Amino acid sequence: MRKSLLPRIVANVVDLAAAFTGLNSRWAIGALLSVAFAGLAFRMRGVTRSGAAAGAIVCFILYLGGGAGAFAALVTVFALAWITTRLGYPRKAKLGIAERREGRKGSQVAANLGVATGCAALYVFVFGRQQAVLLPALAAALSEAAADTVSSEVGQAFAEKARLITTWESVPPGTNGAVSLTGTLSGVAAAGIVTAVCVVSGLIPRRWLAISLGAAVLGMMVDSLLGAWLERRGLLNNDWVNFLSTLVAALTVFWLS
Repeated sequence: MRKSLLPRIVANVVDLAAAFTGLNSRWAIGALLSVAFAGLAFRMRGVTRSGAAAGAIVCFILYLGGGAGAFAALVTVFALAWITTRLGYPRKAKLGIAERREGRKGSQVAANLGVATGCAALYVFVFGRQQAVLLPALAAALSEAAADTVSSEVGQAFAEKARLITTWESVPPGTNGAVSLTGTLSGVAAAGIVTAVCVVSGLIPRRWLAISLGAAVLGMMVDSLLGAWLERRGLLNNDWVNFLSTLVAALTVFWLS
């Protein structure tokens, strides 16, 4: 009896050792990528020191939960935000709506990427493959973050007219809750790019593409609604609006699934 149990025990020990080694390797790679990503983002003036610290934590958890696919999506979100923030900067500065030269703060990084990071943490530390829908929710949250940033930055840079989403009255570009055709189309395109990266990189199956993209676009619309209803009245700041809109995108995926 003991002889028959021995091979099984040895096999279990080997499996546990392999899993532990794989986990350590994933943690090491995640740590290296996180430090490199945060350092590069800071050097490019995409984030402040607090933003770099928050970005490193976000990157590490996203990589643990979603692997290379989540990292590729995060880099895409950052690249889109960095490029569009610099588009039409003199005009934005003149209107008083330009982002600071030194980049986004830690609170802004957490607001935009906190929901996606939470999905990754739940996936890797709590539920695992039992809740595989967490990865499409993660993708939707990242896509919404890109859509919101790009729509705002491009709209402020190039849109001649903007309208308040709740009343449709004409307002200056950059007004909380304002939307424009240029900005909205750019936001949809950004969401599509990030979602496509999630599919191509293997983070989510192709069948989730439409749901993830649709949830991201819905979240972008909710962002404008919250800006018009609550942010203009001083009931919420921009960070809370961004966080809630990414949360809506993630929850929409759960609802549709």
